[in-house]
Amino acid sequence: MRSWRIGNALLMLLVLPLVIYLLNRVLAALERIRHASDEIVAAGAELVVDLADLPEDLEITDQTVRDVSAGATRYAGSVAKLLS
Repeated sequence: MRSWRIGNALLMLLVLPLVIYLLNRVLAALERIRHASDEIVAAGAELVVDLADLPEDLEITDQTVRDVSAGATRYAGSVAKLLS
């Protein structure tokens, strides 16, 4: 019976505070992760609003690339004639 009391005392004085300390650290890290994920979600929602006009902007970019490549081809042809 005496060893049970010693075991219970050790459990209450050594093991239980250690478990509570480790649990507190895990919960604090979990809270930091939750806060960071909330910030990520908020920034993602703002990003969706900013990207609403993206398809139209990409069409303009594609047309500009086509125009520049056509001009570059003409320029390269003219330079080739001058160099030969």
